[in-house]
Amino acid sequence: MNVTERRALAGLASLYVFRMLGLFMVLPVLSVYGADYEGSTPALLGIALGAYGLSQALLQIPLGMLSDRWGRKPVIYTGLAIFALGSMVAAQTDSVYGLIAGRILQGCGAIAAATMALMADLTRYENRGKAMAAIGAAIGLAFMLAVILGPVLAGAGGLAAIFWVTAALAVLGLLIAWRLVPDPQEARGPGVYRGGFRALMGNGEIWKLVSGVFFSHLLLTAMFVPLPPLLVAELGLPGAEHWKLYGPLMLGSFVLMLPLMRLAERSGRVPQALGLAAAGLAAGSMALWAGSGWLVIALLAVFFIAFNLLEALLPAQLTRSAPAEARGGASGLYATLQFLGAFVGGALGGYLYGLGGPGAVAFLGLAVVILWGLLWWRLRARLLYAAG
Repeated sequence: MNVTERRALAGLASLYVFRMLGLFMVLPVLSVYGADYEGSTPALLGIALGAYGLSQALLQIPLGMLSDRWGRKPVIYTGLAIFALGSMVAAQTDSVYGLIAGRILQGCGAIAAATMALMADLTRYENRGKAMAAIGAAIGLAFMLAVILGPVLAGAGGLAAIFWVTAALAVLGLLIAWRLVPDPQEARGPGVYRGGFRALMGNGEIWKLVSGVFFSHLLLTAMFVPLPPLLVAELGLPGAEHWKLYGPLMLGSFVLMLPLMRLAERSGRVPQALGLAAAGLAAGSMALWAGSGWLVIALLAVFFIAFNLLEALLPAQLTRSAPAEARGGASGLYATLQFLGAFVGGALGGYLYGLGGPGAVAFLGLAVVILWGLLWWRLRARLLYAAG
């Protein structure tokens, strides 16, 4: 990589870490600390957990398209400002409905598509896979830090403390985008996008990847509706001390994920690695059903390794498969399905948890991965037919 590429990677990876840290910190604590909010129910807390995903899903493609025409950085600046505003709204409420409103406003700062496209703009083709894999690893690092820091902050100041820190991180991310990330050189134009987007929508390989991120984030968000109360009830671990479990688990899973990612990339077995990771999510979700404390811990480790591997591999594969003229649109479609998965997972996880407890959410994991596998098999069959 040249100097510009390294600078772009450092700046955008940092931006991803700070922004995703703010989003992920609430995952391991909202269903415990949110129970004290006015009007709280398991279903509404599930909606609050995934609510940001709904507005993100609705806005990623329009803002990805806008970044192809208006420019990446203006979209990123605006989105970070809106995200900070939503965090402040959520920090000042004591009602579950105010919490949902703040989370929805957070999601209106939908910059993932523009940020991924900017990374692709600033790197040469031969380095793009490495850059996107590094971005995926940065997201995994943010997730690891978030599940450690979230319980600590919530123990010190409740959910409000997390949201105030999230707002500050958004402002810091804005400064990073302004001062550290280079400006792309190529010009934008209103005619660049349309034909490429039509080709994108008919690309079966793209749909395999975006469906993967949908299902993985659905399972992650659904998992974190019953998991924190389960750790309190079954393992006797207070919410403020959940970092003692998440910290070693996340560090270990992140370290183990890296050689798996490198092996898959170097051996050309990324599709097999993606399938293995999907199966790992299904197996790991059984932690919600396991009765033994050590079995819970082992299955959670499997879940986090699988999730981090998907977070690293999926975006790298996306940029290789997307047509260059619709890179922003491809990133927008990917981010749309990612955040839609988070919304569906939160809402469905909250509903099933209220209906049948943690076991119902555990078996959701099995059902989702079966559906996921059938969809991938169907798409693969279509690709083989088209190639023949």
